[in-house]
Amino acid sequence: MSGTRIRTSFPYETSHEDVRIPLRDGTRLYARIWRPLADEPVPALLEYLPDRLTDWTAPRDGQRHPWYAGHGYASVRVDVRGHGNSEGLPGDEYDATELADGVEVIEWLAAQPWCTGRVGMFGISWGGSNALQIAALAPEPLKAVVTVCSTDDRYDDDGRYLGGAVLAAGTHAWAASLLAFACRPPDPLYVGDRWREMWLGRLEALSPPVHTWLGHRLRDDYWRHGSVREDYSAVRAAVLAVGGWHDPHRDTVLRLVEHLPPDRVRGVIGPWPQQYPDRGDSPGPAIGFLQETLRWWDRHLKEGAGETGAEGAGAEGAGSQGPASQEASADGLSVGGVSAEDVSPGHVSPSRARDVMAEPLLRSWIGQSHPPAALHPPGRWVGDAAWPSPHVTTVPYALGGEPVLVHSPQHTGVDAGRFTPVGNDADLPPDQREEDARSACFEFPVTGDPIEILGRPRVTLRLRMDAPYGLAVARICDVAPDGSSTLVTRGALDLSARRGDERADPWPPGATEEAAFELNAIGHAFRPGHRIRLSLSSAYWPWIWPPADAAGFTLDPAGSRLELPVREPTEPTEDAEATENAQTAERAEAAVAFEAPEQAEPLPVVIPVTLDEQRPERLVVRDVAKGEWRLEVDPRYGGTRAYPDGLEFTEDALETYTIQEDDPLSAHARSTWTIRLHRPELGWDARIETRSEITCDADDFIAVDEVVCKDGTEIVFHRTWEKRIPRLAG
Repeated sequence: MSGTRIRTSFPYETSHEDVRIPLRDGTRLYARIWRPLADEPVPALLEYLPDRLTDWTAPRDGQRHPWYAGHGYASVRVDVRGHGNSEGLPGDEYDATELADGVEVIEWLAAQPWCTGRVGMFGISWGGSNALQIAALAPEPLKAVVTVCSTDDRYDDDGRYLGGAVLAAGTHAWAASLLAFACRPPDPLYVGDRWREMWLGRLEALSPPVHTWLGHRLRDDYWRHGSVREDYSAVRAAVLAVGGWHDPHRDTVLRLVEHLPPDRVRGVIGPWPQQYPDRGDSPGPAIGFLQETLRWWDRHLKEGAGETGAEGAGAEGAGSQGPASQEASADGLSVGGVSAEDVSPGHVSPSRARDVMAEPLLRSWIGQSHPPAALHPPGRWVGDAAWPSPHVTTVPYALGGEPVLVHSPQHTGVDAGRFTPVGNDADLPPDQREEDARSACFEFPVTGDPIEILGRPRVTLRLRMDAPYGLAVARICDVAPDGSSTLVTRGALDLSARRGDERADPWPPGATEEAAFELNAIGHAFRPGHRIRLSLSSAYWPWIWPPADAAGFTLDPAGSRLELPVREPTEPTEDAEATENAQTAERAEAAVAFEAPEQAEPLPVVIPVTLDEQRPERLVVRDVAKGEWRLEVDPRYGGTRAYPDGLEFTEDALETYTIQEDDPLSAHARSTWTIRLHRPELGWDARIETRSEITCDADDFIAVDEVVCKDGTEIVFHRTWEKRIPRLAG
């Protein structure tokens, strides 16, 4: 967070209160509301997710919700039904009940006397995805959305499948964490003595999500539900889509700016992991994300903003100082205040006064060649007024050469990096030279000017395969003169999905066919003197679950090609129209700039320092005698924290992925979680232990999950699930 300005005073005085929002079925959802102390009603902003507002996301919430309130908005954080201190039972992610509840919350907010009736919704990951999905239900008060690192395609862009292939680390790790998170009890400080009754009801309703995810092997109605990609026209709210090049969901941004009306969408993709862009997590750098979103809210939520433009809306948002008033509370819960900042009437920052809809449709960070896993690598911002951009041209690169057998060892992929980077030191992929050595590689030298790409590369491969099922993985690397290989982007295809991921077509043994697929989108500039390396493999563990047959495939390079989305520099020509377009593009590019990051004063959470030696974030172990490779991952989500309300929260997790280099059926994924929530002043001590494992044989996945929950030393819940799930496509 270096360089982040911490605000302790704002244009408006604020208060916060905890309330319980009633739903029509009698369930009450737990909410925290930060509001400006203003004479007139204000628009409301909603962040809605299951990640426990009184502890797990409280530090993050404290950075942004008070900031929005201080700038003239009621900012609201709500726990999903069955999570945190909300009533009800937990369901599947994004299920119909969750989305319907979200609509009710929006309608409740719009009806409050302190609200103008206009509501915006924002969130990251789960919260960003359900914001999009609720926008597709089109509740009338919802006028604007800011969705960050979210998915519009639950099947192929949400960590379960990639190109029809089962994602091992993504599916297993997320399912294991969701099971552990769902076991956390309500907090007696906020719900009283009924916490245990609520907890036991939730535990009895538990079901390991991996059973459902692996049980829907193909794109079907289960995945179509909640996938905004199925019908973009259903989204009526204005959408600001934000993503990071190191987040697996960044393709969502490109699809949204392509398919939503240009007067209701803008996109930003920067050099970030799956974190809010003002946090400055590795690789960074951070931007003034809160200020940028404030412009979005001013434009689309302030009265008359849509008709009069953001300049007037910005003035309204900051033009008058909210008056002081008596603090109030709901349900007898806590209320706080923030002092006002001396702001002259009508004062608006230059960035807030600009109309956010005058920005380019898509603002993208183009990274430049850099060493592997570099922090704060060089790059620049560019703007495109349309997407697909007229400045991006598909350039084919023929592979060429004699047929080659691609038969990768099963541990190919151990240097893939974390599937969903969150800013930890070991998240990003290290030097790819060892991975390249386990793959078939084709290189293209960069001479003359840099080669800048923006969008989704594509490969077309002419293959012969002797087994009915197989996997093709493509990686693009930037190879420096010293030989170091930096991963730029990658993609994969389960070869049974070559005709569509809603079906599984076995490969006719011995047949030769074309298989084409796109890689994840990227913005990158290859420097002159570097080489563009295309690496092809038939395995990628533990990102992707290996096919049952490890035979690989034979590639015919003469019939194969790589296609890059090359973004050419815009230069004046004799063509008047082209010259005008080039000048417009240059102006848009020059205009892409962001303020420095700014946040509210952080929550005073204490992270204890222990004498215990911290284990590595990512550890690769090779057992030479057994021919086995083991990857151990410490995800480091929350750790140990002491909260200002007295809660002591401890969390520890370890993921382990093992495989024998010549046996795809030896693949084994295991996660263990330990969580403790302790309030010494209340004598409350809740403990959770979970174990999740996935193995396989040629026909089935075998999933085993175990949960043990304790109230003090008393075991109040213990259950083990074991299920065989057909692999269907090998």
